[in-house]
Amino acid sequence: MSPVSSVRPSELPASDREAWADFCAATPLFRSPLLGPDFAEAVARRRDDAHVAVFRRNGRTVGFLPHHRRPSGLARPIGAPFCDYHALVTEPGLRLDGAQALAGAGLSTFRFSNLIDPYRCFDAARQTPQEGFVMKLGPMGAGAYLDGLREPNPKRAKNWRRLENKLEREVGEITLRAPDHSPQAFAALMQWKREQLVRGGLHDIFRPDWTLGLMQDLFEQRQGPFQGLMLTLRAGGRLVAGHFGVRLGNHFHSWISSVDPDLAATGAGNTLLLRVIEAMPQLDLNAFDMGSGHAHYKEPFCTGRIPVASGVAVARGAAHGMAHSVDQALALAAERSEAVARLLRRLDHIAAIELSVGGRLLGVAQAFAGQARRAKSLDRAPEKAPERALLDT
Repeated sequence: MSPVSSVRPSELPASDREAWADFCAATPLFRSPLLGPDFAEAVARRRDDAHVAVFRRNGRTVGFLPHHRRPSGLARPIGAPFCDYHALVTEPGLRLDGAQALAGAGLSTFRFSNLIDPYRCFDAARQTPQEGFVMKLGPMGAGAYLDGLREPNPKRAKNWRRLENKLEREVGEITLRAPDHSPQAFAALMQWKREQLVRGGLHDIFRPDWTLGLMQDLFEQRQGPFQGLMLTLRAGGRLVAGHFGVRLGNHFHSWISSVDPDLAATGAGNTLLLRVIEAMPQLDLNAFDMGSGHAHYKEPFCTGRIPVASGVAVARGAAHGMAHSVDQALALAAERSEAVARLLRRLDHIAAIELSVGGRLLGVAQAFAGQARRAKSLDRAPEKAPERALLDT
């Protein structure tokens, strides 16, 4: 590997920033708003551990790996857990050796949850395949796209219409506000999401200052191709549901999906998505990306799939063998118990989002309390996981 430099995203020279954006534009799977320099810079304004490794070959810049550099050389995807996609972004067709790239950047391991790797830079044998979901209109247009959703399942389409009519009849005329710049609506969506997480026994992603600060920064960004975007549904003038995320040109990636908890049974979230699809041409959007997970909710609306993977990449060199051995042991424990796997996922989530020891300890305590409520007994394998998670971050 040729020389590698690691800098703060804001320190990138204009030529490197331009090359990064060009690489993203040239490879379809790299076109997400989350994979370019804009998102890395936005996160770096809120986190001091945000870096980007820049890879060069024969004096030419050929790749970028944005990451959070944690103790012991651990790297996490920049913006985790909001980085629904992450990648070693390279020039078109170039396959860098991921293990060698990590070593060159002074990193020991790279933990990823939704890796996009079209050029197979990282060892596929150490990855668990998943998929992201995207609504992509293409040349068909919004009308044809909606027809394509309804025709295969008339019963489901009928239920969508029934719920929409019920919401309009009982609450009031339905309207879509897109984009919505209301600070009050933004605050309501964030609060509904926090309450939803608490009800589900999940970790509050907005407890650390940096996460809500990042959302606020992007919500207030109204200029240029990269900016926050909020889409809301109202019934009788009342806010009932919304999506918030980030767009880059005609590609929107949704992070926060919230519904008024008092109207959760009305199907307002489905109605919002259908109205958004209709409005995508007017918003100059061609792709609405919903990320991975929650397939039961996303599959009925998303005809596009994006191959992603979770796993751990290990730098080349014997010095990093211990880290890999521990990760293998944890993975084996997770394979043997779904309860263990669920707990480990949550602990990793906490380790990624909480920057203070106090925040991590509180999150770990809540995770174990929640696990105890869900099951009467739990394999002892994950008892070392909190220590591992805290030490690694």
